[in-house]
Amino acid sequence: MKPDGPSQAPLERSSGRTAGVGPPGRPRADSRHILGSFPAQVALAALALVLAWEALALIVRRPILPSPILVFQAFFTGLAGDLGLHFLASLWRVVASTALAVALAVPAGLVLGQSERLNRVFTPLLYLLLPIPKVVLIPVILLFLGVGDLPKIVIIFLILFFQILVLVRDQAAGIRPELVHSVRSLGAGRRALFRFVYLPASLPAILTALRQSVGTAVAVLYVAELFATQRGLGYYIFLAGSTLFDYPKMYAGVVAMSLLGLGLYFAVDALHRRLCPWQFVG
Repeated sequence: MKPDGPSQAPLERSSGRTAGVGPPGRPRADSRHILGSFPAQVALAALALVLAWEALALIVRRPILPSPILVFQAFFTGLAGDLGLHFLASLWRVVASTALAVALAVPAGLVLGQSERLNRVFTPLLYLLLPIPKVVLIPVILLFLGVGDLPKIVIIFLILFFQILVLVRDQAAGIRPELVHSVRSLGAGRRALFRFVYLPASLPAILTALRQSVGTAVAVLYVAELFATQRGLGYYIFLAGSTLFDYPKMYAGVVAMSLLGLGLYFAVDALHRRLCPWQFVG
């Protein structure tokens, strides 16, 4: 028997099973249909939302709900000015906090998933810290770190870190023992197991956690940018709506923040398809 035979087959079976979609080369029956028509579905859904928005604006007939035409005019006008600067500030905060959370939470989750002893030590701490709403820590973080980008990045990082950590830990801990034993029997050490077993098998869970964290990061971003800042989409929306009562600009900020979250989500989805192609192709 060839030495790499037994280890390769379990690895392939595990990679498909960890994502819950079956082994590589056997995607879900409707996956190709969904992937092929997904951009058209998104465009149709966006058009339906705009039409529903326009109909509701005609029914309400109040300044607080302007027509989408006025909002899009304010959006494209502001994009070359102050709205574009606020968008870039928010984009930087989300990307920096998400990258930091992934860089620290993924290795920590893989280590906890490998070591039962460390998992038993840190699991009670995670159960205590995970349910705490990190948003309530914004005033404390502002007092310690002051104003600027750093406290916003830290608060988003704290929320994403625990989400990604728990998902990656559970995925790494669920890898079949026979897969680990077969690779270890070939002389693989802990570092090789980490690189060739735990990381590839946990990659779908890592990308799923990242995709789920994008929406959370953008939502927390709005709250974080309401405090001690004069730059960011959260500040822009609040200022236009609650201070200037410029409702088209307020909705333009909402559209910009929605596009920010949508763009990041699609970026993670594209990365998922590139790194885990066995989940999307036959």
